[in-house]
Amino acid sequence: MLALIAIFFATSSVSVITGSTSIITVPAMFQFGINSLTAVATNMFALTLMSFGATLPFLAPPVVKWRRLPLLIVLTVLGSAIGAFLLLAISPRAIPLIVSTAIIGVSLFSVFYRRSGIDPSSVPPSRSLETAGYVTTFILGIYGGLFSGGYVTIMTAIFVAFFHMSFLEAIATTKLINVFSSGIATLIFVRRGIVDYRLGLILGVTMLVGALLGGKFARRLGNVWLRRIFLAAVWLLGLKTLIDLFNNGTGHHAPPFVDKN
Repeated sequence: MLALIAIFFATSSVSVITGSTSIITVPAMFQFGINSLTAVATNMFALTLMSFGATLPFLAPPVVKWRRLPLLIVLTVLGSAIGAFLLLAISPRAIPLIVSTAIIGVSLFSVFYRRSGIDPSSVPPSRSLETAGYVTTFILGIYGGLFSGGYVTIMTAIFVAFFHMSFLEAIATTKLINVFSSGIATLIFVRRGIVDYRLGLILGVTMLVGALLGGKFARRLGNVWLRRIFLAAVWLLGLKTLIDLFNNGTGHHAPPFVDKN
């Protein structure tokens, strides 16, 4: 428990700016022997608390652009509900593979899209770009409800590219939208009884405090070092999870996060 609290606190301190909280926290829960479904569902519960607290400083205009919000929220809720039901339908043994793939994918995305949210355009987006942004929001919502790792990071870049938001506007908007994405998924997981409330509350409060206290330090550290630290941790966890999957497949030993029952 103490190790998880430390990991969740440190991750939330950085990811309040960078996003991609779950690609660190979920594999960490796997490595401590928490059942796959319980880990994803409990992390989503904790993420809802973090997202709610992280949204509060951005609610005052003009940081949040309210015009697009209603449609973005509706698309996100629909997509995230689909993603949550998909998680319940697939085999628990497939979840670590999905997580590992997501980790590597987000890492590659972060490497190749180095300027996401840093160089906003003052030119209003075309209708076709806006439409593509809404469609992508729905598709990302499915992934957000299924796992959420890297969801906010990618969505921030998408909002900058398709809606021509500034970096601050994109962060504020995605923080608010993620409350609905993780919230609807959490409600579905609660109905299925796979959320560990005690663990979720402890880690959720930890993430909230980490996000509030770590925000100023993360900004002072700078994007370059944040990216280096973030990518190093992501790649190490991704490789470790893939090694566990390979060893399980060859019969050497089963990874601790696989539920055999």
